[in-house]
Amino acid sequence: MTETLQRGYVLPEGALEQIPVGASQDQVLIVLGTPSTVATVDGDAFYYISQKAERQAAFMPHEVVDQRVIAVYFDKERRVTRLANYGVKDGRIFDFLSQTTPTGGQDLNYVRGIFRGLKLF
Repeated sequence: MTETLQRGYVLPEGALEQIPVGASQDQVLIVLGTPSTVATVDGDAFYYISQKAERQAAFMPHEVVDQRVIAVYFDKERRVTRLANYGVKDGRIFDFLSQTTPTGGQDLNYVRGIFRGLKLF
């Protein structure tokens, strides 16, 4: 029997669909709750961090099977400019919302640092 362990933020089903571009920071807090961390990268950003691990038997260690960073970016008026659902795919950071691999920038460095801090990347 496989045991699953969920750490950190658990994204409610359909939550990201309730946060359109232009939504207020307060609306994000109501829908998603308090972020795991907040950063200022060309404006404010909220990050919600989660990790899922499994093990096949009680005596075996947990193995990370998925890790995610939900990112919500805001403009100077504290309105949502974009959302991202970062994870690791094929050994690279991947945005599962836009279906793209980010190529660089301050934000990617911040997200990469989160994954390294969790020893996931």
